[in-house]
Amino acid sequence: MTTLRTRPARSLQNPWLSRINKQFPDIVPPIIATAIFLVIWQLFSLTPGATLPGPVQVVRDTWILIFWPFFDLGGTNKGLFWQILASLQRVAISYVLAAIFGIGLGILIGTSKVMSKALDPLFQLLRTVPPLAWVPISLAALRQNEPAALFVIFITAIWPILINTAVGVKQIPQDYNNVAKVLQLTRKEYFFNILIPAALPYIFTGLRIAIGLAWLAIIAAEIVMSGIVGIGFFIWEAYQNNNVSEVILALVYIGVVGLLLDKIMAWIETLIVPQGQKS
Repeated sequence: MTTLRTRPARSLQNPWLSRINKQFPDIVPPIIATAIFLVIWQLFSLTPGATLPGPVQVVRDTWILIFWPFFDLGGTNKGLFWQILASLQRVAISYVLAAIFGIGLGILIGTSKVMSKALDPLFQLLRTVPPLAWVPISLAALRQNEPAALFVIFITAIWPILINTAVGVKQIPQDYNNVAKVLQLTRKEYFFNILIPAALPYIFTGLRIAIGLAWLAIIAAEIVMSGIVGIGFFIWEAYQNNNVSEVILALVYIGVVGLLLDKIMAWIETLIVPQGQKS
């Protein structure tokens, strides 16, 4: 009696299909949720008396801005690409300054009890002031829209960096400090080999929070500052001209850029902070 031998089945699935299948479960839920949201929004816009345009109307009204965001007709009449770019440039300048001063002051407060007692109440008071409240003060002090906008972003973004850095320095285990004393490390060696590596997860937590606050602050600053190119002023001008569809489109751009900024900071954190030290 002969026995039938079956050949082992070959996997016809290529690596790309395998990768898509693995990622598909993570992609499907947000797509479905977004589709449901758009359908509900569209149905709501069709109800009698509704003044908010639906997604179809938004695309119809802003298709030039969507498909050609690079136009430049001079002045503030620019596409959304240039509006976003101008805002990002302001955020980048102020965010870097906030990171430098925030980390420096955070280390000073974390390592000095006297400075902590002296400055902590003042910082706790100032950090609760919303970005819009800083706008008239910055305009009165600096008298120019551009420096005032940069200051509003800076003063909004510095607090999470400063506070998280100070907390990270204070949370350094006492064993680390004892080892530094035993090895008789210099201040420079202690700073780069113990303090910074131990506080790095806290610092990046502050940096990730600050990038979101900086992006929120630029919108608030530009909305009330006339005559400057930026996504905030674009929203205010569209609202003044009763172009609600343009306002909604700008909100979508703001959300996407904010999400990308957070993802970029998270990616940089994975490159710098060791896996076991992430907060």
